[in-house]
Amino acid sequence: MGILKSFYQNARRPEGIGGRLILSKMNVLHNANALWGLSHIEIPPTARILDIGCGGGKNMSNLLRHTPQGSVYGVDYSLVSVEKTKRKNKGAILQGRAKILQGSVSSLPFEDGEFDIATAFETIYFWPDLLHDFMEVRRVIKENGIFFICNEAARPEDSEKWNKLLDLSVYTKEDLSKTLLEAGFCNISCHEYPNKKWLCVTAKKPGGPV
Repeated sequence: MGILKSFYQNARRPEGIGGRLILSKMNVLHNANALWGLSHIEIPPTARILDIGCGGGKNMSNLLRHTPQGSVYGVDYSLVSVEKTKRKNKGAILQGRAKILQGSVSSLPFEDGEFDIATAFETIYFWPDLLHDFMEVRRVIKENGIFFICNEAARPEDSEKWNKLLDLSVYTKEDLSKTLLEAGFCNISCHEYPNKKWLCVTAKKPGGPV
């Protein structure tokens, strides 16, 4: 259990060779979930998007295909993740359509209202203060902008299982809806794919003309 726990702990903030291996694995294993989630959100072709916890960079690649005239920024507090995402999206970076920064969701390195959409794929489990961090995401989204969350659906038994392997928090759709409302979001919509235990949530930042 010690070796397995150490391996999974590296998923929280990937480091070294083990971290790079985990990121490559995540790019493959989480992609079907991410693509299913993206089918529940409308992305304008000129959208400016922020992917928080960009990991191995596969989700940034998916987002870039959805917004061919737009741009996608990525942020992750793991330097290994930043480097992996840069390699994965080198072409878009050279075209000026993508940029990846090292930083924390708790203090995002962006101005107020910079983005049309913010995304979080398989990452909120690790966020240190969910309410505060949701409010920080809300800060960098434009009025009527969208916050999109996609991850595994939580069950009571999941919490005990994963807490043994990782220092993380699992959330139900009710947990997320409640916290999003407290953070000032509205129009919250949840979708579940029960057979595969997937969950995606969209929420809007209010304000301006509807």
